[in-house]
Amino acid sequence: MVETTAQAALQQTGVRLTPQRLAIAAVLAQTGKETSAQELYDRVRKKHAYIGRATVFRSLDRLVSAGLAQRLERPGHVSAYVWCEPGHHHHLICTTCRTVEDLGEESVAPLVETISRQRGFRVDHATLDFYGECRSCSSRSRSSLPRARGRVRVGAAARARM
Repeated sequence: MVETTAQAALQQTGVRLTPQRLAIAAVLAQTGKETSAQELYDRVRKKHAYIGRATVFRSLDRLVSAGLAQRLERPGHVSAYVWCEPGHHHHLICTTCRTVEDLGEESVAPLVETISRQRGFRVDHATLDFYGECRSCSSRSRSSLPRARGRVRVGAAARARM
């Protein structure tokens, strides 16, 4: 299923279809998370041992230029990649589980209108990546915090600062 989706997307954008590029695109599309080139290389090699590291890098560059992948930045200025469906959109990137969610242009349009109105700036193109915690990770981290019961007592040092 994922391979046929990747194949159709490659064909729609006019990217030359090679077995290596198809394998790389299919693994990236299946991942659903931001993935470094090395991580992608390791995953692709499990099924296609003949694929070289340089082929993965060249294919990622081609997928990015065709709009089928986007390069993101991890901490430490490490590049990671995410599969993109055709059409302009932005991303919500969970820094905990690395899941990437597409964010439609309709969510960003009010910001663009505000910039235009307040600054007199006409936005031609915007690419926004929002980094934070997804709903699932956020609810897990909130549920692991100790809950206060009853009254909260403020110590003498804290009262002195008030």
